[in-house]
Amino acid sequence: MNHKFFVVDSHKLYLNETVKILRSKYPQAEILAAANAIDFLNQLSTYKPDLVVIDISIAEKPGEIPSVNTGMQLLKKIMLNYPQLNIVVQSTHIKKLVRMKPEIDARIGGFTVADKSLSTAEFLQRIDWSLQGLINTKDIPYINSASQVKPEWLKLLDLAFKEGLQDRIIARHICVSERMVRHYWERVQEALGLDCDELKNQGKNLRIVTQIRAREVGLID
Repeated sequence: MNHKFFVVDSHKLYLNETVKILRSKYPQAEILAAANAIDFLNQLSTYKPDLVVIDISIAEKPGEIPSVNTGMQLLKKIMLNYPQLNIVVQSTHIKKLVRMKPEIDARIGGFTVADKSLSTAEFLQRIDWSLQGLINTKDIPYINSASQVKPEWLKLLDLAFKEGLQDRIIARHICVSERMVRHYWERVQEALGLDCDELKNQGKNLRIVTQIRAREVGLID
């Protein structure tokens, strides 16, 4: 079978190396490459690849600086619009995918992840798994109830730690009561495996510990 691959990476060295590796294993394959989201999307629907290898640090258009936010939005878009497309995320930002774990687990097409530090053999194994329609996310950081991460939790963390807002203001932003905001904190801390009572007994600042742990597993930047 002659495969059709699409490689998407704004970092030229990695883009060229990935194409080279794929050609070594699949010499008869047709391989298309793009260095930004716009060029990729403009060609995706007509090219109809069997598999996409994509970084999640991507420039939106030529001349722009690669951004994880752009890459995550691009990944969400292709997962939504092409549910049967096989995907390999090859990136140094794998832990960010914890934010999309529910969508990944529900996929029809294959989905694997490959840190850019993996050997050629390990990378090609991820390619093979995805082509088989397998979903393998063992390299994504684990948190309790990871499959149930809620969008409102991520919004809470962003408002608290990126914008520095207090619970009262956060409640206004997301149109819920302060009591509900406190409930979100409890759920987030439970998911992060934090023993709040023990941390308080140790005199630890719970919000700081929550921030550190959330960053470690990729829920915030």
